[in-house]
Amino acid sequence: MRVLLADLIAEPGPGMMRDAGLEVVSEPGLGADELADAVSRAGAEVLVVRSTRVGAEALRAGRLALVVRAGAGINTIDVETANSLGIEVRNCPGRNAAAVAELAFGLIIALDRHIPDSVAELRRGAWDKQRFSDARGLFGSTLGLLGTGHTGRAMIPIARAFGMDVIAWSRSLSPALASELGVGYRTSPIDVARDADVVSVHVALTPETRGLVGRELLDAMKPSAYLVNTARAEVVDEDALIEVARAKGLRVGVDVFEGEPATGTGSFESRLFDIPGIIGTHHTGGATAQAHRAVGEETARIVIEFGQARRMANRVGEEIRTASKR
Repeated sequence: MRVLLADLIAEPGPGMMRDAGLEVVSEPGLGADELADAVSRAGAEVLVVRSTRVGAEALRAGRLALVVRAGAGINTIDVETANSLGIEVRNCPGRNAAAVAELAFGLIIALDRHIPDSVAELRRGAWDKQRFSDARGLFGSTLGLLGTGHTGRAMIPIARAFGMDVIAWSRSLSPALASELGVGYRTSPIDVARDADVVSVHVALTPETRGLVGRELLDAMKPSAYLVNTARAEVVDEDALIEVARAKGLRVGVDVFEGEPATGTGSFESRLFDIPGIIGTHHTGGATAQAHRAVGEETARIVIEFGQARRMANRVGEEIRTASKR
């Protein structure tokens, strides 16, 4: 079985696949417009991607049977077309949850202590202790979680270590589960926004969550509260965020952006950075060596098990055909 790696997948993932007898073709850095040709050229039955978008053309280009997103979300894959073609789509949820939670808290601390602006001032030779001495501090404040999946849950012990209370909403969260997790249960995202000093977004992108953080939720947030989004850009209504952040003085930390480059490097501009108090990172929430290794291992496990299942199915089919000829 031939596997095309369209992005850089960390070891031991590729090595595990080769050791299992799979033929691995690595072409990291393929753009979405190059993918169809690469799939066809490689004769791939399995396609593995990280950030590369997989559209209908690539799915129809060869004889794909499986597409694996080496990460949590699958919103960059045309799942509807894949389903119609009988192509299985898999992902690796939870393997980079700790990494995303670490960055989310890094953004929270950076917002509270004005770290990006402070460093920028030092780099240009300016000393302004008075300006950068007005942090509220996190101890005793309330962290509000929108989503209690793998990453949302990874936020809870970190928040406790900072002396924060935690409240949460999720479609799957019940009062009993909230009690088990040790967080305050809220019945809606608006309730979280109203009661939290820091709102951190950790929901998958679905039709139901698109625009979840909209004007009503942002209006419900406390003046000068912090909002952090390390989930998906489309979960937040960017127009509403720009308007409310200006009006209420919200501080915002963002790791995911509308129109961000599909490749690892490139030019990028965002209207968000016209607003003081908004900081960002380069969609690197899940990008640590630990997370890359864990995702690589999980990707390999998925591909190897798929290959073994196909070989078994082919073997059984051949045995049935042989028996029928006797």
